[in-house]
Amino acid sequence: MGADFTPDQKRYLEGFASGMQAVRGARAQPALVGAPVPMGPDAAHLAAQDATTAAGKKLADQEKWKRAEHPFDAYPRLKGQARAGAFPKPEDNFRWRYFGLFYVAPAQSSYMARLRIPNGVLSQWQFAGIADVAARFGGGYAHVTTRANLQIREVKPEDAVHVVEAVQDLGLCSRGSGADNIRNVTGSATAGVDPQELCDTRPLAREWHHHILNDRSLYGLPRKFNVAFDGGGCIPTLEETNDIGFQAVLIGAGHGVEAGVWFRLLLGGITGHRDIARGAGVVCKAEDCCAIADAIVRVFIAHGDRTDRARARMKYVLDAWGLEKYLAAVEDNLGRPLTRVGDDAIAARAPFDRMAHIGAHPQRQSQLNWIGVALPVGKMAPDQMRGHRAIARAVGDGDLPQPVRENLLISGVPDRRVGEAKAAIEALGLDWKASSLRAGLVACTGATGCKFAAAHTKEDAVEIANYVDARLTLDTPVNVHLTGCPHSCAQHYIGDIGLMGTKLAINDEGDQVEGYTIVVGGGFGDRAKIGREVWREVRAADCAARVESLLRAYLDHRRGPGESFQTFSDRHEPHELEALCGATATA
Repeated sequence: MGADFTPDQKRYLEGFASGMQAVRGARAQPALVGAPVPMGPDAAHLAAQDATTAAGKKLADQEKWKRAEHPFDAYPRLKGQARAGAFPKPEDNFRWRYFGLFYVAPAQSSYMARLRIPNGVLSQWQFAGIADVAARFGGGYAHVTTRANLQIREVKPEDAVHVVEAVQDLGLCSRGSGADNIRNVTGSATAGVDPQELCDTRPLAREWHHHILNDRSLYGLPRKFNVAFDGGGCIPTLEETNDIGFQAVLIGAGHGVEAGVWFRLLLGGITGHRDIARGAGVVCKAEDCCAIADAIVRVFIAHGDRTDRARARMKYVLDAWGLEKYLAAVEDNLGRPLTRVGDDAIAARAPFDRMAHIGAHPQRQSQLNWIGVALPVGKMAPDQMRGHRAIARAVGDGDLPQPVRENLLISGVPDRRVGEAKAAIEALGLDWKASSLRAGLVACTGATGCKFAAAHTKEDAVEIANYVDARLTLDTPVNVHLTGCPHSCAQHYIGDIGLMGTKLAINDEGDQVEGYTIVVGGGFGDRAKIGREVWREVRAADCAARVESLLRAYLDHRRGPGESFQTFSDRHEPHELEALCGATATA
């Protein structure tokens, strides 16, 4: 294209050309039975599908379903199913996830509804509104998730549309929160109030959120996609576990770019596939993050695998191409080069505080505080949610941010009212303090509400915490993550101790019990690492004792209180840890 075209004009012409290519391909090749040939924003997806079939490959079923009927065009049928009280067939179960509705049978004969909450921040009146939705249309509770989001469970089919529309009435939405879409965008939980932050991520998350919502061409990717913004605050955002991570960094003078705050780009994180996002040597200004993320996604749309769902994430394009080829394609899409700097240009990040999401902590605003509320594995009843609303309205600034730790913050609490807020939290049957173990305890939905889970993770997490806290006291934070299946929604590979659910055969007749594989030594931030397996196929009933043995071995054999669990576990091979745990158990 000529140099006189702007990047937006180039993108328009590329979309038009892709649409024409899709039409020509549909005329030249046998079409899928009954499949329409949409134009406009769906053209790039069609072109990618056509290129796949032209190469003699077979599209995954989900790609065929998207092509046969785009989910957003099927809303009238969703409403018809709701009126009839009918649950979806597999293809519609996939489509309705575009509206945030997941039919989770056989775990529960109902829908789960997932929201979109950019940067995880809700106003107090929105939070109370979600409580009402959960009470009226759900099972009478909500879950806070590891993507700073909310889920409402046990939604009857006749109430599915009521939930979608009630959420929209609150100024929120669930659009694109499931299936092959860009999921809820996360940001620093203490954005705007953290004394050590470099950048308030809320405007960036909001810009990306609305950019997605208002561009249909960004739906229907080869697979799900996660984006996170870290502003440099004291609570981790875990951006290195995302497909795209933007990290606020300080760059000093003398490195070929303006000194000041920039965002470092990370690509390809997906811990369930045992990969941490890789540094790209690329930095950008805050105002360029959205355009760069858009270009990265569009390269993935064109070149992601649409045949094999297990290898359809962006990581696998990066693995096949290499980072430099992918970045060159991004630059071509942007119409300009990316800015590169060496690692030596970037100042060290301020340290995390692994207990900052629990309890009272001073804000950057004088005489104000945020208070982190501990939620038992992320679950809240509507009355507790309304109680949080009352506290945030009466003594806070009205906002309820969510970290990626399955808990809540109440921000803007004056020094003189911190005690009042703490008492009100306790009156709800919750707490503003937690043991070093409970503060780092994370569990996915598990077999109670997810058909993929092989174990009851939330229940087992509570059992582990009760068992361990009754037997030892940790003087330093240790994160324990329980996930029910290889999808790793609870990111077990980055926990100090991670447990992944599995089924264990107990006899020759094929009877099974729930169990876990246990890994150790995972981490995040500047200690980002995938954990190593120590035990495979441990009965769920035995896991609390195994976790206790690991923690007791750590306390007995560490090189002083300053040595973290991750550093301790890194000093020992798995068989050595096993031996230490055995010796500790028999001592």
